[in-house]
Amino acid sequence: MLSGEKILITGPAGQIAFPLTEHLAKDNEVWGIARFSNPDDRAKVDALGVTTRAVDLGAADYSELPQDFTYVLHLATFQAPGLDYDEALRVNAEGTGLLLQHCRKAKAALVMSTASVLRPHEDPMHVYAETAALGDANVMHAPTYSVSKTAEEAVARFCSRAFGLPVTIARMNASYGPNGGLPTHHLTAILEGRPVVTRWDPCMYSPIHQEDINGQTEALLAAASTPATIVNWGGDEPVSVQEWSAYFGELTGRPAEVQVVEQPGSLRGQIQDTAKRISLTGPCAVPWREGFRRTVEAWGAAG
Repeated sequence: MLSGEKILITGPAGQIAFPLTEHLAKDNEVWGIARFSNPDDRAKVDALGVTTRAVDLGAADYSELPQDFTYVLHLATFQAPGLDYDEALRVNAEGTGLLLQHCRKAKAALVMSTASVLRPHEDPMHVYAETAALGDANVMHAPTYSVSKTAEEAVARFCSRAFGLPVTIARMNASYGPNGGLPTHHLTAILEGRPVVTRWDPCMYSPIHQEDINGQTEALLAAASTPATIVNWGGDEPVSVQEWSAYFGELTGRPAEVQVVEQPGSLRGQIQDTAKRISLTGPCAVPWREGFRRTVEAWGAAG
């Protein structure tokens, strides 16, 4: 585990970032930046012993932030239901460039991207390598997301080459754990007696538990390079929404109904080829069934 480093984390109150921030703050000097529009979010990060600053990533004002960070974890992202592409590009793309420019003296930076940069394939069981074609995944709840995250990757790649900054771009896929994630949204629906709504049958993912995210971060930073390293950051076992919902039903003793509402043009599946990531981090330590069981227990929802 990283220790004795000065680490900057963006979006430290987020679903993935908060547990990772807590994990790293035990043995490192950690700083966290975000807009912190909700004071409670900042307070819970401060309680970890993290030094926080309110920063708008796309605003170009980093005057309250030092430049001597040894590592940067850029985990913040902009997702919104509207069609404001200018704002999405300002935050996700321009903000990434401004951040990496400010922190260009770091040993390495990890930029978290998403499997939503992938071009949809008609086969739900298609396995996406890092070299797969990119395209608009038509994320219905955040229409600007795919385009702006692809732009973020391009800017991060440029910064790596222009500043000689080692960068890893890691495409996240269905993170989950006690702090949330897509599978827990489905768990909530089951507990509340609502159907789990998904877009295809089957709807495939490569879910990865928070413990593995925490445990793999150091290795992904170590893999940073110039030009940037691009790697899939998902779990080793492909699982469908239908399968994990049924398992949640078994664990909770509640009926699990899955309702398919097709979304033409969207990703039919997000199975990642994890061979490259395994070569860098080793295999995941938490099998999906074990991780889902732990999550249900952490939520006090076991039947």
